[in-house]
Amino acid sequence: MQKKVAYTIFVGRKKVIVGASTSGKSADFDSAIRRFDPCRPYHLTFLFKEFSVRRIVLVSGTSNPTLSKKISEYLDVPLVNPQLRRFANGEVYCEIEKNVRGADVFVLQSTCAPVNENLMELLIIIDALKRASALSITAVVPHYGYSRQDRKSAPRTPITAKLVADMMTVAGASRVVTMDLHAGQIQGFFNIPFDNIFASPVLLDYIQKNLNRENLITVSPDAGGVERVRHFAKKLSADLALIDKRRTGPNVAEAMNVIGDVKGKDCIIIDDMIDTAGTLVQAAKALRKNGANRIYAAATHPVFSDPAIQRIAECEELEQVIITDTIPLSPEGRKVDKIKVVSTADILSKAIHRTFNHDSVSSLFI
Repeated sequence: MQKKVAYTIFVGRKKVIVGASTSGKSADFDSAIRRFDPCRPYHLTFLFKEFSVRRIVLVSGTSNPTLSKKISEYLDVPLVNPQLRRFANGEVYCEIEKNVRGADVFVLQSTCAPVNENLMELLIIIDALKRASALSITAVVPHYGYSRQDRKSAPRTPITAKLVADMMTVAGASRVVTMDLHAGQIQGFFNIPFDNIFASPVLLDYIQKNLNRENLITVSPDAGGVERVRHFAKKLSADLALIDKRRTGPNVAEAMNVIGDVKGKDCIIIDDMIDTAGTLVQAAKALRKNGANRIYAAATHPVFSDPAIQRIAECEELEQVIITDTIPLSPEGRKVDKIKVVSTADILSKAIHRTFNHDSVSSLFI
């Protein structure tokens, strides 16, 4: 049953009840902070009472409809599915059928495969909302595509993470919310508010409930992921190991050395994404050669480019691979028993809820 929210104003000793509104979320959702208050006093005089009605609107793209539906259910806010069609030459047509004038709109769209299609779809939806006079447009992008090209790694190469940031901003986004950026400095590419949500609470919850932590050691597959793995090690009260990874070409990696004592221990390899699974498989084999017992893996973004799923299924060293639903798992991936999916809908919903209410988002992870 929805709760009524009443506004009380004291004028001297006199108590004046301004109005009441209905809560916009589930009764037990994120009880640490206040509920949605769509109606708030904006200007009050004794002769005229003017109110600014704040509305939250969820608009979903086509990249991850399952996650969008879960977020909608958590927030108890109806989901708006824009009319998206393709012209004969492949151009995207978008029409927002609901009135969004003056609303706080959250666009749910991962820039996963097909990356270019989903990215253009996101930009076109944002532009349509801007031209429909939305008050604010927050792009909720669970997986931020093109994030691996965040610097010039060689002469005459682009910085696509910056390019995508500029495109979102020019399209009309007033804020961006994403999950586990490949490189934290990408936040500096934006001149609008940016929230990088961490999937660690979701992954940690699964690990603590399903894995034996007495003999567990966390493993970083490369030097760049040490900070991420250190956070997991601290939360799990576990040791940390590092794999010296050397690339011989794009999407080609060869694990060389294991730094740390993994002999006789259960290892969990932690990364932000799994692309072709070459790094993951090589890391698992290197750990087994160094005497590791059971070997698990956990990652936020299951990119799973070919032949990732086949490699994971055929890798005898890997016992379980834990991923999130920032990217939808393919039918082939769902057939592999060792791949376990945990949902980020709850934590993303709370981030959206707190953003709408102007409350702290960082407190979700402290």
